[in-house]
Amino acid sequence: MKNIKYVVYKEGNYYVSQCLNVDVSSFGETIDEAISSLKEAVSLYFENEDDNVQYQVIGETLIGEDEINA
Repeated sequence: MKNIKYVVYKEGNYYVSQCLNVDVSSFGETIDEAISSLKEAVSLYFENEDDNVQYQVIGETLIGEDEINA
């Protein structure tokens, strides 16, 4: 069993969920649907796990938002 961390954000009419431990993302019409779809996608990702899969252990997390001049 692996512990995953993820972020969820709104893009258009959908919620996008993105795993921080591995490069997998999913989406749904609701937050719960996006999270559920992500968990399924990550499970499928690890089903095909080989020696090249990079699982990054992530400790404490913080999400920030700020403006930059660009």
